[in-house]
Amino acid sequence: GLTMSTQPHTVTKAEIPGHVLYTVGTCVLIIGSIGIIGNLLVLYAFYSNKKLRTPQNYFIMNLAVSDFLMSASQAPMCFVNSLHREWILGDIGCNLYAFCGALFGITSMMTLLAISVDRYLVITKPLQSIQWTSKRRTMQIIALVWLYSLGWSVAPLLGWSSYVPEGLMISCTWDYVTYSPANRSYTMILCCCVFFIPLVIIFHCYLSMFLAIRRTGRDVQKLGSSSRKSYLSQSMKNEWKLAKIAFVVIIVFVLSWSPYACVTLIAWAGRGNSLTPYSKSVPAVIAKASAIYNPIIYAIIHPRYRKTIHNAVPCLRFLIRISKNDLLRGSINESSFRTSLCSHHSLAGRTKSTCVSSVSTGEATWSNVELDPVEPAQEKLKPRRSHSFSTSLSQEKRDLLP
Repeated sequence: GLTMSTQPHTVTKAEIPGHVLYTVGTCVLIIGSIGIIGNLLVLYAFYSNKKLRTPQNYFIMNLAVSDFLMSASQAPMCFVNSLHREWILGDIGCNLYAFCGALFGITSMMTLLAISVDRYLVITKPLQSIQWTSKRRTMQIIALVWLYSLGWSVAPLLGWSSYVPEGLMISCTWDYVTYSPANRSYTMILCCCVFFIPLVIIFHCYLSMFLAIRRTGRDVQKLGSSSRKSYLSQSMKNEWKLAKIAFVVIIVFVLSWSPYACVTLIAWAGRGNSLTPYSKSVPAVIAKASAIYNPIIYAIIHPRYRKTIHNAVPCLRFLIRISKNDLLRGSINESSFRTSLCSHHSLAGRTKSTCVSSVSTGEATWSNVELDPVEPAQEKLKPRRSHSFSTSLSQEKRDLLP
């Protein structure tokens, strides 16, 4: 059994009505089931559709893996304990449950941070992002994300804080309630390094993206051709919509984990005794539910994902509708952001064209480059050796010659 004599903030099963625990357990099981099925569908979509298997989309796949493992490791154990109205899986079970919750939760947060930085580079520094983005580099970043998360998850097992049952005694987490130097230092540094600091970086990335897109929009308005101006304005709107998809995912994740972060900081401030079992367990359930939102967001917003699932899983067609636009375009990004410049200079009496960056200036104009929060920039930036590309490039040159 689990020794809880050193935990004055624990409760016995006699203090919590049975129907409360059964209700919480049932909610956790439903949430966990949706998380398992939904994230498996995301992984299946990326596995079955080669167009979705791109270096940058590996971040999305990694998020689906961590969310799937979060649901699979937390929901069954929590549900079983709720039926018994107490923690019945002992010290080893408690450590395993809390370790998995920490590992997969931190991995999800760090993956969202990686996605935000990746979007930031693609939109604000397109050239650098081409050199920076590759399958190997993406896999290295994902490996670092897991190692970073593993370090924080192992710490309580090695003596920096500890894993204990929390709230209604049907789940475990690190001991953020007991007022001791080790617990307080772990709580504060953990919250800063895996929540608040990543949050600041994420919002900085999105603010920079917003300003870059708005600045580029103003440059588009300076273009002489009204048809070109209209086309690029629409492309700008589409790109901002695409950036907002990733932002929605992050906002939902942050809203899910914020109540839990607040509870731990209340305890850190020495007010742990004022927290009721409900105020500790309900935020934990809300936080773990973050694993179900991403598949839902993709199913609603991402046409290529939606189309893949619609074709592969007929029984879900009543939930996942495919519009005519989706069928025609195949992807939301077909008319995405166009952001390279062609810088032109004369060498040995002839004009040379080199694509270098973004935004139109006196010496530069827009060419075909598509950037998408879900599609890789480097795939879009490869020159297409086609008649239309050559014609377009020739026209670009004529436009720029004095």
